Amino acid sequence: MKNVFVNTENANRFAEALTALERRGAQEACLMVVDGKPGLGKTTTLYRWAVQNESIYLRAKKEWTPGWFLADLLNEFRIQPAHSYASRFEQSMEAMLARQSMMAARRKTFCIIIDEADHISSNKRIMESIRDFSDMGDIVFVLVGMGKIRDNLTMLPQVASRIAQYVRFEQGELIDVQRFMREICEVPVGEDLSAFIHQITHGYNREIKEAIANIERAGKRGDYTPEKPMQLADMAGKLLVNDRKSGQPIYVPEIV
Repeated sequence: MKNVFVNTENANRFAEALTALERRGAQEACLMVVDGKPGLGKTTTLYRWAVQNESIYLRAKKEWTPGWFLADLLNEFRIQPAHSYASRFEQSMEAMLARQSMMAARRKTFCIIIDEADHISSNKRIMESIRDFSDMGDIVFVLVGMGKIRDNLTMLPQVASRIAQYVRFEQGELIDVQRFMREICEVPVGEDLSAFIHQITHGYNREIKEAIANIERAGKRGDYTPEKPMQLADMAGKLLVNDRKSGQPIYVPEIV
């Protein structure tokens, strides 16, 4: 399997939302929420974007306190955190503004991406700290979760009002499966096999990659080419993926 990032429809929606956020009218509306079920590529997409744009990627902890949050943030800037919360806040603001200015000179957006943000979306103290950074420094924060953030923020309207963009990662479409087959699968795959993979995996990136690994395992023993790709019948009786809910193996039917 090739180590290549696949631009899915979800990744494209995130990029479009970020562009829209950059053009926002209200300067204090600097927050974005990205949510969706596990296995749809949120972490891969957001981490890759952070690396490419010299932004900060953090993974929220269930027991995060405001001080711990700022310590993790400062560590990403390779800055030794001060002892007091007030000093850490000042250190963080200075570091973010400096990076933001540098990226603005390159005409790029700087932001702080916080994955697993369901853990903190009901924590008033941490969310108020994020709001302060956003308001005072025009810093963009992207909160990534699995569907609880929007509901939790209804209890914090002063934070919810700062959200400029909501992006929901949905189960992939057939075109996404075809992109995965074309761009990372090392065995050429026919349309009927791609369609079956979409049907069985329900468009989850994680399962699509699992299917690709099994296809490559079976297909590398054959003589498949772009002109003569592997078809669904070639996988008959072979393992495709494990069921997401039950964990039971799913095989391609012998008669297809």
